[in-house]
Amino acid sequence: MSRISGVFALLRAQKRCALIPYITAGDPDPELTVPLMHALVDAGADIIELGVPFSDPMADGPIIQRAGERALAQGVGLRHVLQLVQTFRKNDKTTPVVLMGYANPIEALGIEAFASLASGAGVDGVITVDYPPEEAGQFIQAVKRVGIDPVFLLSPTTPSERCNLILKQASGFIYYVSLRGVTGASNFDIEDVKTQIGIIRSRTELPVGVGFGIRDPEAAAEVAVFADAVIIGSRLVAEVEAAGKDSVRRLAELLRKFRQAVDAVTRQV
Repeated sequence: MSRISGVFALLRAQKRCALIPYITAGDPDPELTVPLMHALVDAGADIIELGVPFSDPMADGPIIQRAGERALAQGVGLRHVLQLVQTFRKNDKTTPVVLMGYANPIEALGIEAFASLASGAGVDGVITVDYPPEEAGQFIQAVKRVGIDPVFLLSPTTPSERCNLILKQASGFIYYVSLRGVTGASNFDIEDVKTQIGIIRSRTELPVGVGFGIRDPEAAAEVAVFADAVIIGSRLVAEVEAAGKDSVRRLAELLRKFRQAVDAVTRQV
């Protein structure tokens, strides 16, 4: 059983919802990334989603775009991100780490080389926003061969046939994009999300996490009632942008509020 599957199995037994915070590797400073990761775990994170900086982040809104620009300006690329994960693993061998990024850096490194290096660093899952499922066969095989889960996005506009294809290829969990737009957008409809999660669940046994529009603990609590995971991204990255060198303390304080809200709900799954 993978680390990701193990976490979801444990939380399911406890009738709890997973909390997955996102930060961009290298933001606000590469030296703070690993301390931030540890602080998030201490504050209640079940899985860490770590963004790989990229120059053309088509799925990301302005907040995460700026975070990527700050990291790139400090020379943080894919190899550096893998080194940061390896450093994190020295003191945390249990918390799953999922990389989120784009195909170009992986292709530049080489799919097989990436899979090998990521596995060696302690990566558990990878989300590549722009790998179409119809063309991702080599990548999926490479990462699965080394025990890394390929995590795919589903959105409100994903056609039914494409949804079925993605569900056949994915492992670890499904990332449901709760809105139409980029990260940090605000057109969040809780009833529509609940309906869509029910449809996805009828087609797969994989856990389903919800992200892209959860701005506060109250919204996280609403989602935690029916989702397997709540994914918090832009709100945390905005806190990093505002806090700068004080990010470790400020981010931990903020995530604890999300954790308390998520744990306080009565789940319906």
